[in-house]
Amino acid sequence: MKMTMTTATARRRGPASPAEAATLVLALLFLTSSAAAAAAEEYDYYSWQSDNFHNGRFYAKQPQCVDIPGDLRLCHAVGYKRMRLPNLLEHETMPEVRQQAGSWVPLLAKRCHGDTQVFLCSLFAPVCLDRPIYPCRSLCEAVRDGCAPVMETYGFPWPDMLQCDKFPVDNDLCIPMQSSSAGHATQAPASKVCPPCDNELKAETILEHYCASDFALKMKIKEVQRDRGDRKLVAAQKKKKVLKMGSLRKKDLKKLVLHLKNGADCPCAQLDSLAGSFLIMGRRVEQQLLLMAIHKWEKRSKELRYAIKHIKSQQCPTYHTVFQ
Repeated sequence: MKMTMTTATARRRGPASPAEAATLVLALLFLTSSAAAAAAEEYDYYSWQSDNFHNGRFYAKQPQCVDIPGDLRLCHAVGYKRMRLPNLLEHETMPEVRQQAGSWVPLLAKRCHGDTQVFLCSLFAPVCLDRPIYPCRSLCEAVRDGCAPVMETYGFPWPDMLQCDKFPVDNDLCIPMQSSSAGHATQAPASKVCPPCDNELKAETILEHYCASDFALKMKIKEVQRDRGDRKLVAAQKKKKVLKMGSLRKKDLKKLVLHLKNGADCPCAQLDSLAGSFLIMGRRVEQQLLLMAIHKWEKRSKELRYAIKHIKSQQCPTYHTVFQ
């Protein structure tokens, strides 16, 4: 699948003057420590290009510094409070940033790399400085290598807009890896649990996965089978409650089989017992129905009841424009 949005480029605007270089080096120092990062908001410069033409695209508005809003969950706690708009992915308005950035929030919870938020926010909500600073290629590669396998579990490829060869090499002025010590990366511990099973029974988590999924069901599971490197969940023939039909067809419901991609050997506590009903969310990828998330249907759970009550009124990001 290919991205539908215009991709960002990492072209630089020519060599910096000594004064510019000193300013940008100082900015990078701010970005590499949490205490100093907060000071980056003081760089409230508006001295980007004098016209509205950047990287081959014409902008209706001049770049500006804006507060990172509290509902921009991907980047609200990134370590600085002001961002430039348009951002480095060519989103020109805050509603567009919110819509696109929201698609990436669930990835943070998977802890696939310690610098996932730093990398994504350097593009979605770049710190407000006098010129754009892109992530280093090595930062992109480290996050990609840690997170692409998790994304593939859900049928999402690493998107074209984040291809690492678009970003500057490390000897250029760019944002380096943050979670490193003595030159060696120290990633946040990655869970060994199958990603679709590694979810708390929290309303917020359920609603996020509901948005990212094509379909959602309450159903019983008849059996679980191994299928090469995958695990197959075969639904019981008993009546299923459809919460979101999406890409499902009526014939799918008659003989429903979901694939837990690359999940033959990873733990999934929800499948230790097949008794009772399950909340199943998934998406169609080519000819397979992939499992996105699974929860035991616990009737007494206030979190589950709240999620089900609000599930149809949930305002979802446009995942299809981000990952296609």
